[in-house]
Amino acid sequence: MKIRLHGTEDECRRTADHLAQHLELLDVSRPYPDRPPSRLVRLYLTVAPPSSSKEK
Repeated sequence: MKIRLHGTEDECRRTADHLAQHLELLDVSRPYPDRPPSRLVRLYLTVAPPSSSKEK
């Protein structure tokens, strides 16, 4: 699955760390900045969905 996070770099990093506790992170992109004057970035994650055995 692909997930796009959009926010400040700190928010995106903290959210990616949180998601890593629940999903298997296969890849995390570098932060892609929005056009100025925005201070937001986009972070792209590739994750493996949880297996049914882990959900129980």
